[in-house]
Amino acid sequence: MSWSELQVMVVEDHGFQRRIALRLLNELGVERTLEGADGLHALNVLRQQSTLPDVVLVDLDMPGMDGVECIGLIAHERLARSVAVVSALDPALLHTVQSMARAYGLRVLGSVEKPLTREKLEVLLARFDDHVGEAKDESKADFSVPDLVAALQQGQIVPWFQPQVEFGNGKVVGVEALARWERPDGSVVGPVLFVPVLEREGYANLLTDCMLEQGCQWLQRWHQSGMRLKLSVNVSPLALADSTAADRYQAIAENYGILPEDVVLEITESSVMSDAARGLGLLARLRLKGFGLSIDDFGTGYSSLAQLAQVPFTELKIDKEFVFGSHAQPRKRAMVEASLDLARKLNLVTVAEGVETIEDWQMLAELGCDIAQGWLIGRPVPGSELQAAVARWRRPGN
Repeated sequence: MSWSELQVMVVEDHGFQRRIALRLLNELGVERTLEGADGLHALNVLRQQSTLPDVVLVDLDMPGMDGVECIGLIAHERLARSVAVVSALDPALLHTVQSMARAYGLRVLGSVEKPLTREKLEVLLARFDDHVGEAKDESKADFSVPDLVAALQQGQIVPWFQPQVEFGNGKVVGVEALARWERPDGSVVGPVLFVPVLEREGYANLLTDCMLEQGCQWLQRWHQSGMRLKLSVNVSPLALADSTAADRYQAIAENYGILPEDVVLEITESSVMSDAARGLGLLARLRLKGFGLSIDDFGTGYSSLAQLAQVPFTELKIDKEFVFGSHAQPRKRAMVEASLDLARKLNLVTVAEGVETIEDWQMLAELGCDIAQGWLIGRPVPGSELQAAVARWRRPGN
């Protein structure tokens, strides 16, 4: 996307700093801009727009309605496609605000430290451009539950695959299967909109089975072409309550000639304890059959150490919330270092999600992380495009 096509809003109570920001945006080629003198004024302007602004830059420390409340309302009312925090405040506070916005389902480009410069804004807008192909305006993805269920049953919900590479040699060693709804009109709906609906309607098991089966089907094709990979598949928390899942997953893999050792099942750390006895029993059986088990989004829940002690995990995935920008944020780096140290002591493979910059890649490599996944390596692609995506990949520094 050309930056001349972007619409960017600046929310800043200090008039001089607001004018500077608008001038810098204009110098970068951003022709469509909006401004808000404080949180309330910004919300009023946003509510009058016929289309959603692409980026809203929000200062946190403002009189009246502060930036935290403003971002919360922007997210709640879906008034923008993405936000970025602009502030000179404590990095820990900035991290908390970004986490809050993401929890609301709002896309967050990151934070920019004051004073604003052309270079800082350029990096920020480039981040929006990097993601624009993946993050469509999903507020328009309206659908009914019957349409969604029919789509699942008719095979319209398919896995896209994101490569995973070793830090040591840059080799692509695996892929994560990520659900996408490919609609007949050519639009693609992301999982954040439809997966919770399927789980609520009782289709969690069918969704997991579909992703595993289609993933194994692609894995068989890639293996036959000489590309050896491992497949990671997200397991719905609700599927852990199904005592027949272990045998079913084994049958699916064997049907395509896939060894359980080539499949990693990703479990969110908050899901096991919802029904501890049944969940732990299923995970033990899956591990007994040879499946790898990954604790997903590590560090974002409240029972991480308890989970690692009770479940026979083979892999630890460090959440992108901590990985992205960690090279420049001491608190994030500390979380990454602590996670890697814990994983080493427990003999777990470590995977860092959200690797988007060469600086984060270099830091993670120096800290001894095993595997990287993120936009720096490649975005999720349909199975038919994976081999081309792998061929395009070049390890940083090569």
